[in-house]
Amino acid sequence: MSQALTLIKKAKIIIYALLILVVAPLYIYFMLPVLSPWFIGLPLEIFFISIIIATLEIQFVKSVKSGLFVAASSAAMLSILYIAIMLIAGMPMFRAEKFHKLLGEVKDGKNFSTDVSPVSPDKIRIVDKDVANRLGDKVLGEEPALGSQVYIGEFQIQKVRDQLYWVAPLEHSGFFKWMNNSKGTHGYIMVSATNERDVKLVREVKGKPVQIKYQMGGWFGDYLPRHLYVNGFYSEGLTDYTFEIDDEGHPYWVVSIFRHEVGFSGNNAYAIAVVDASSGEVKKYTKDNAPAWVDRIQPKDFVFNQINAWGEYVHGYWNFSNRDKLMATEGMSLVYGNDNRSYWYTGISSVGGDESTIGFMLIDTRTKEATLYRQPGATETAAMQSAQGKVQEKGYVSSFPIMYNIDGIATYVMSMKDQAGLIKMVALVSVQDYSIVGVGDNLKDAVRAYKAAYNNSGNKNNITHKADKTKIQTGKVMRISEDVSGGNSYYFILINGAEKIFVGSSNISKKLPLTVEGDSISVQYDDDKQDEIEIFAFENFSLAPKKAEIKKEEAK
Repeated sequence: MSQALTLIKKAKIIIYALLILVVAPLYIYFMLPVLSPWFIGLPLEIFFISIIIATLEIQFVKSVKSGLFVAASSAAMLSILYIAIMLIAGMPMFRAEKFHKLLGEVKDGKNFSTDVSPVSPDKIRIVDKDVANRLGDKVLGEEPALGSQVYIGEFQIQKVRDQLYWVAPLEHSGFFKWMNNSKGTHGYIMVSATNERDVKLVREVKGKPVQIKYQMGGWFGDYLPRHLYVNGFYSEGLTDYTFEIDDEGHPYWVVSIFRHEVGFSGNNAYAIAVVDASSGEVKKYTKDNAPAWVDRIQPKDFVFNQINAWGEYVHGYWNFSNRDKLMATEGMSLVYGNDNRSYWYTGISSVGGDESTIGFMLIDTRTKEATLYRQPGATETAAMQSAQGKVQEKGYVSSFPIMYNIDGIATYVMSMKDQAGLIKMVALVSVQDYSIVGVGDNLKDAVRAYKAAYNNSGNKNNITHKADKTKIQTGKVMRISEDVSGGNSYYFILINGAEKIFVGSSNISKKLPLTVEGDSISVQYDDDKQDEIEIFAFENFSLAPKKAEIKKEEAK
């Protein structure tokens, strides 16, 4: 009997040792639970280990009175109690005000046309993520040997050397491919967001080969979340693993670090981890000292949820009449300001609203500073339907719109794609009035058609121009030529002494169609440093009636 008890004790020691020294570490290594009391992973792990120990103890001693069983079962009960308390503490019913304030202070935008600088046409994004994926697949298909080893990771929009690009890493397509490429995949793909013909596979930077060793397609220590975990981030909430390149083209991963502000809820990003995709070097930055090339710290889904909580709990949880409730419209896009900062953009509508918004919100993707512009208008979905209706006979499908400042007008810009997903046209729709639509075979034609539609709508006086950018050019007409596009007549003018080509539609002035070479004219325009300049005011002095002739007519 004593020999049997000795064997049981030895078995207990071996099993518990295996549990503590092998099973628990393996669970942590593969499951990567956040080892912090403010995340549910740690108390859950304590609960399951306690249950296993309590169950084994009953099997060994056939009693519920052993000290180890009491300790294990008590730990399991306390873990469940702690989880329950934290879940209840994170319920909006009890913490509505806390959820409402997660977004922080929301500033009122004073003047959209001055706060958000007008964008140059060559900086407008027309290539969306779906098109980038198609173009990326095409360029990868031109490298059969490489395409059999890797797949294209998720494309992320970002600004690189003042230009917008979709960038995606090449990732291992399986376990054996990872084993055969232990130094990493060879490169990444860049697709211009403004020019669908600018697509390239980047395999080296400054003469050195690009190797993406640490990635989401890696295994064991090369798996990016695990690499961060074993390098000191085991107690941090990590999310939004974003592939970015710096202005030199070197690849990195930017990962948002977050905490729970309300129980196990209320996710809030406060820092980032930047991982060198080749060497694996990890650096932690706050919102204030993050590198300038990092485009975003605040994850899209966090911001979206915080906007909705801000609008939902404006008068607390028990607001069944929906008084003053607001919500973000469907979809959220990343836009870039003239200050080289990126912003999350979304329309804001009343709860129960359909195709209209009460305004829109811009949230700085680094600082989370939020600004609400109370400008009634159309939702993104309504704008897409309006643009599709403009070319309904072609059956084109609109991309999700991006909001820009076009000559002081809040404007949705979207590409129109055929059934194969290829960009065929570009459309612009006024945020304020989605019946004002301009479409064209390219961006320049679309902008001209849009301005003509806006002027014809009777809103001409609403177009604002920055005084410090407005210029006036006078001189004699060297050459003038007419072009008809989208049912509108456009006039291209060369003025003596000017190095630019001025473009205006007949809607600006009835004198434009009557202008000929040699006439003395004056044009007014915004100096956006382009070779072709859109004018918004025109005068032909050669067509002005002479005062003497007017008096003669009056005498008759």
